[in-house]
Amino acid sequence: MSGSVVSLSSCFFQNSTLTGDICFFPQGGSLENSNHGERMNQKRPENNSRGSQPRINEMIRIPQVRVISAEGEQLGIMSTFDALNLARNSGLDLVEVASDAKPPVCRIIDYSKFKYQQKKKQAKQHVHQSKLKELRLRPKTGDHDLQVKINKAKEFLNNKDKVLISVMFKGRELAHIEEGEKMMAHVITELETIGKLESPPKQQGKRIACTFIPK
Repeated sequence: MSGSVVSLSSCFFQNSTLTGDICFFPQGGSLENSNHGERMNQKRPENNSRGSQPRINEMIRIPQVRVISAEGEQLGIMSTFDALNLARNSGLDLVEVASDAKPPVCRIIDYSKFKYQQKKKQAKQHVHQSKLKELRLRPKTGDHDLQVKINKAKEFLNNKDKVLISVMFKGRELAHIEEGEKMMAHVITELETIGKLESPPKQQGKRIACTFIPK
């Protein structure tokens, strides 16, 4: 009976002329959306909270895996259950090391030690590459400017860079090399607290130069 409403003890139903679906709603209540069930059956997106961390032990839910022993021996393909038992019997962990392989590759290792080694490897990749920084002075450099350059040299040394200190001479200044030597001695005294004198002051043509490296 198209368009008719039949009463039941607990609910009503009517034949929808818009969608052709049968819609149920409780007596005295409001009409429920016929697509509600479809939405409920839709798969919810998985919440991946692992980030870049590998799966370990019970987190590995693939039926079969390719296993490498703690000594690096290829044990072949086996069930994840058997692989996990092997790891447990050795007092170690089953760690997925190649998730994209078919089947995934797992290794029996100490996971705590594995994480430490990974962090150590990442730290090495970010080691600062020492650079050679040069500071040029003149015999007539004022006290304020000289202190600014000394502070800059300290900053370079603290940053693990090598510092080349040069006192440059021009024209008649070459007749007063001792003034440059005094300035160089003062700079060395200031930097010896945080740096190590790699090469002592030496006259090279129209300059006196020395090199400091970080301690």
